[in-house]
Amino acid sequence: MEIRIGIANTGRELSLESNDPADAVRDKISEALTSGSAFVELTDAKGSAYIIPTAGIAFVEVGTDQTRRVGFVA
Repeated sequence: MEIRIGIANTGRELSLESNDPADAVRDKISEALTSGSAFVELTDAKGSAYIIPTAGIAFVEVGTDQTRRVGFVA
């Protein structure tokens, strides 16, 4: 699943692929934002860790766990 995080005051965004379920990622980020935590740590599919300061988060887009369908839809 793809996760996109917009960083405040920059034109770029952080994009990573994660093997974690969408609900777990969403809960981890929302808990860090509501608890006043200074940062949130995420791990991508390759095992790299990302430490993101919560004060700089502008938006978070969490993709779905569904896989893409192959073929034609009638």
